[in-house]
Amino acid sequence: MLSLLGLVGGLILLIWLTIRGMNLFIAAPFCALIVALSSNMPVFIGDTNFVATYMAGFSGFIASWFFMFLLGSLFGKFMEDTGAADSIANWIVNKLGMKHAVAAVVLACALLTYGGVSVFVVAFSVYPMALSLFKDANLPRRFIPAALAFGSVTFTMTSAGSPEIQNWIPIKYLGTSPFAAWEVSLVVAIFMASFGYWWLKRMIGKAVANGECFEKREGDTFASERDYPHPLTGLLPLIVVLVLSFTLHEALQQLALIVALGGGVLCLLLINYKHFTNLNNAISLGTTGALVAIGNTAAVVGFGTIAKSTDAFQMAVEVMTQLPGNELIGAAVAVSVIAGLTGSASGGQAIALPLIAPHYIDQGVDPEQLHRIVSISSGALDSLPHNGYVVTTIRAICNETHQQAYWAVGALTVVIPLIGLAMAVALFNWF
Repeated sequence: MLSLLGLVGGLILLIWLTIRGMNLFIAAPFCALIVALSSNMPVFIGDTNFVATYMAGFSGFIASWFFMFLLGSLFGKFMEDTGAADSIANWIVNKLGMKHAVAAVVLACALLTYGGVSVFVVAFSVYPMALSLFKDANLPRRFIPAALAFGSVTFTMTSAGSPEIQNWIPIKYLGTSPFAAWEVSLVVAIFMASFGYWWLKRMIGKAVANGECFEKREGDTFASERDYPHPLTGLLPLIVVLVLSFTLHEALQQLALIVALGGGVLCLLLINYKHFTNLNNAISLGTTGALVAIGNTAAVVGFGTIAKSTDAFQMAVEVMTQLPGNELIGAAVAVSVIAGLTGSASGGQAIALPLIAPHYIDQGVDPEQLHRIVSISSGALDSLPHNGYVVTTIRAICNETHQQAYWAVGALTVVIPLIGLAMAVALFNWF
C-alpha cells in the first residue's frame, strides 16, 4: 500500500511541480526519490539502488537520442538565423492569408510526422516557421506548443501507415502490418484532425477576443526586419529531411533520422550560407538548446525508470492487463494508464503488449483491431504534463511555461485522442 501511495503521490507531485514551473533537474529526481523510498528501494547500496536505476534511465535516453536532438536543434536554429523560416512564413501568409497561419503549422507538423521524422525533431524544425506565422497573424505565442503538438502526436503519430514507432511496436507482438485496421483508423484520424483543429482555432479566437496578441521577446528575429532568402531555400531542406527519413526508415530505423537531419542541416548550410547573420552564434545556441532539451526530457525519463522498478507499478500493470469485460476496452485502459504512469506512449506499449497480446489473441480478439486500439490509446494519457515531448516542446523549444501553454496542449493531445479512442472501440464493436 505504501508503495502504491508513493507511486501515485510522486506522479501527482511531479505533475504539480512541472505545471508550477520548477526546474525539472530538481523536480524529477526529487519525486523519483519519493517513489523509491516508499518502495524500500535502497538509495546507494546494491546494483538496483535509486541512483544507479535513475541514472540508467537518464543516461540511456541521452545515449539513444543525443544526435537527433543536436541535429534537430541546429536545423531549427539555422532555419531561424538565415531567415528561411521567416521567408516560408511570409510566403504562406501572402498566398493563403493570415487566417490560415495555424493550419500551416499543423499541416507542416503532420507532413513531417507522417513522413517518419521524430516528433521531437518536428518541433525543433517547425517552431521557427510557427513563430513567424504567429507573429505575422498577431496570434498569442502561447498556443504555438499546442499547434506543434496537435500536428505531431494526435491524428498522425498513431494512425495506420504512420512510420512512427507508436504504430510499429504492436507489429512485433501481433504479427500485423503498419496499415492494420486502416478503415477505422482513417475515420478516427479525420475526426481528430477536424475536431481538434476547430477546438484549437476556437481557443485562439477566444484569447484574441480577450485582447491577447503576439508579444515579441528579446532575441526574436523576423523576416520583415532583414534581407531574407527565397522560400524554396527553406522548403528544400525540409524536403531533404522528409525524403531521407522516409526512404531510409526501414533499412536504418532510428539511425535514418541522423542521416536525414544531417542532410537537412548540410543542405540548409550550403544553399543559405550567405544569409546567416551569425553562424557561430547559431551553432552555439543550437547546441546549448539541444543540451537543455534532452536534459529536461532525460530527467523525466529517469522518473519513469524508477516508477517501472517499483512493486506498485508491477501490481498496477498486472491489474490493468487482466481487466474483465470487453477485451478492446481492457487493452485501451491498460495501455493508457501505463503510458500515463511512465509518461511515454512507446513505453506504455512496450510494457503492456507482452502481457496483453497473448492473453487477448488466445481469446479470439482480432489482431488488427487490437493493434489499432493499442496504438491510439498509447497517445492519450502519455501527454500529461510530465511527458518528455511535452516538457521539451513547451519549455526548451518554445520557451513557454506549463501554466500558460499546457492547458491547450492537454486539450488537444489528451482529450481529443481519448475521444478518438472511444470512437475506435465503438466502431470495432458495432461493425
